[in-house]
Amino acid sequence: MNTRLSSTRNILLAAAVAAALPAPAFAQGEPTALGAITVTARKREESLQDVPIAVTSVSGDALQTIGAQDLTAISQSVPNVTLENSRATNSTLTAFIRGVGQQDPVAGFEQGVGIYLDDVYLNRPQGAVLDVYDLDRIEVLRGPQGTLYGRNTIGGAVKYVTRPIDRDNASMRARLVIGTDEQIEGVFAASAPVSETFRIGGAVAKLTRDGFGRNLTTGDENYDKDVLAARVSLEFEPAPSVLVRLSADHVQDDSAPRQGYRLLPTVSPAQPALLPGDYDTLAGITTFGPIRRNKVEATGGQLRIEWSPSEAWKLQSITAYREDDSESPIDFDSTQPQSFDAPVVYQNDQLSQELQLTYSSGRMTVVGGAYYLDANAFNAFDVVFTSATSFTLGDVDTRTWALFGEATFDLSDVVSLSIGGRYTEDERTSRVVRETFLGVNSPYFGNSGAISITPPVIVGGQQVVPEFNGKRTDSDFTPRVILAWQPNEDLNLYASYAEGFKGGGFDPRGNYANADVRRGFLPETVESYEIGAKASFMDGRAQVNTAVFFADYTDVQIPGSVIVPGPPVSFVGTVTNAGAAEMTGVEVEASALFTERLTGSLSFGYIDAKYTEFVVNGVDVSNQRDVQNTPDWTGNASLTYAVPLSLGGASGTLALTGSAAFRDDTQQFEFAIPLLDQSAYWLYDASVNWTTDDGRWRLGIHGRNLGDKRYITSGYNFPGAATDNSVLAFYGNPRTVSAAFEYRF
Repeated sequence: MNTRLSSTRNILLAAAVAAALPAPAFAQGEPTALGAITVTARKREESLQDVPIAVTSVSGDALQTIGAQDLTAISQSVPNVTLENSRATNSTLTAFIRGVGQQDPVAGFEQGVGIYLDDVYLNRPQGAVLDVYDLDRIEVLRGPQGTLYGRNTIGGAVKYVTRPIDRDNASMRARLVIGTDEQIEGVFAASAPVSETFRIGGAVAKLTRDGFGRNLTTGDENYDKDVLAARVSLEFEPAPSVLVRLSADHVQDDSAPRQGYRLLPTVSPAQPALLPGDYDTLAGITTFGPIRRNKVEATGGQLRIEWSPSEAWKLQSITAYREDDSESPIDFDSTQPQSFDAPVVYQNDQLSQELQLTYSSGRMTVVGGAYYLDANAFNAFDVVFTSATSFTLGDVDTRTWALFGEATFDLSDVVSLSIGGRYTEDERTSRVVRETFLGVNSPYFGNSGAISITPPVIVGGQQVVPEFNGKRTDSDFTPRVILAWQPNEDLNLYASYAEGFKGGGFDPRGNYANADVRRGFLPETVESYEIGAKASFMDGRAQVNTAVFFADYTDVQIPGSVIVPGPPVSFVGTVTNAGAAEMTGVEVEASALFTERLTGSLSFGYIDAKYTEFVVNGVDVSNQRDVQNTPDWTGNASLTYAVPLSLGGASGTLALTGSAAFRDDTQQFEFAIPLLDQSAYWLYDASVNWTTDDGRWRLGIHGRNLGDKRYITSGYNFPGAATDNSVLAFYGNPRTVSAAFEYRF
């Protein structure tokens, strides 16, 4: 059958199913409505059902009641979203929404999905796997964002919103989690009003777990966790119309290096690929490498000033600074010998300033602002090939500024029109040094005796190592238009058009002897069309939200890396501007109160993501390429049954929750790799939670991945003799069981 006709048929079928979902039957005399969910997706507090965009909000309490540990857990329940640990890391994030994203955390290469921590854009993915502690909610916005956000992101945005300080009362929360694999987690959070105008709050978390596997060469843990995280915030109201909020956070990740599982036997000497477990490794880099442990430190702070001179006007200033420093020993072939090893250093910092002006009066609401970002991304790494070393240093500066705004007009009591736009200018400056040495490791990583075999160049009468210096500026205007019709309080219909833009740059790992690499890679753009419906039934006891979308994705930026056989062998990066791709899909999210005690939710997404143009050496190979990390179908179903139950003289509620999540076949790269590509699978979770009526005591038992499914989340693909047949897989977490105890007062 024709692919386009087949995908259209599937989308129409899914949309029809969504439209035909029956309203649930309720027992007589049963309750109330689903609780209202408040979001700030449009920079103001609104009911989720009133927002005419595809957005999902998951509260921190909801994530804790299912035993979720970090924000990657939400990809099990949010349609057409992939959030996972990047390969060979514990805290670097790979994010895809509706087929837009990047798998490789290249320095200076911004992601297609924006991650925001309390409205501050995280320019780099290192340290972005944020843990669930002191969390109010996570909002996921699908589709291009920019008319209301500091940084333009073309695929969507994930907003991590920390718990606010209680303005009137002192509070404290203490949480202890004990689980399999020696999991021990402790969280303590407290806040208090010091005076009528001054408040303070903070939280600290220690999160530890043994590894799911072992390094059979060193005896160390593999896939363990050792994270210390803390946040503190101060709020001051010098006048009734002014609020000043100063906050800071710090994360230190001392987990062991995460090494991959070999899927092919070695070449010489020949050794089988099989090890006792999928989480085991033979990686030997930490026994003799210049970097012998994994270290990630990330620190940030922000100053937010809000001034509301009247009920109609509000001005906000958000000044933020963030930095992170990572060291990682990556064993590309996961073997004992010192071959195909890579000590890596990442250093990132960013300074951002955002101004927002909001006006709301009568039938009009306007949000406008200006944004500035000054960021640096530095990385240096060796790739050791037994007796030769390929050294790369990339130093990328990004300066960007933007003007953005959106106005919503109530054309009548039931019809509204939103018109917005954004002008963005990105300036990117890159310095790249590539050098090949005879010997194990380069002078940068401690081998002062390494012999450079890279031909020098003459600069100012002196011989120096050749380096590349490039600079480019890209700019674009991206509009958004939304027409919404709300004939009654239970139905919200909308149609929207939005564009997204991400600037070009230079590959900080590229071979600049190539003229195409010296020219850099082009900006990428998205044009997105969406129609949606948000409906409530049975006096608010059931809700069904549906979105159908189409996106035209142009000049898709695809980073990668290849091995140059030599001699000597070397490692280089590549960035391809694929000509074009199209994404067409549907998303459905439904929830219902079936009875006073039984609630349920259902979500699913379908996407047909395909390249329509992908030129390699002058030949269009789009029919041989697929969009990575974008399964056709994703879905989740969950039921919760709650009954009153008193324990130890305290009255409370016992809630039993079971859920199942589905992900369709997933391809790790643009071309099929049967060893690495993950076939469709289900994950099953269950939780039992008891909460006192006053909310002070919370006890829970959580089982995640109860079927103990092995599923690949990422991998390396470097087959061949030069790399000792290096094809490595990294897996999602196995079955885990934990017990949580929490006290609040």
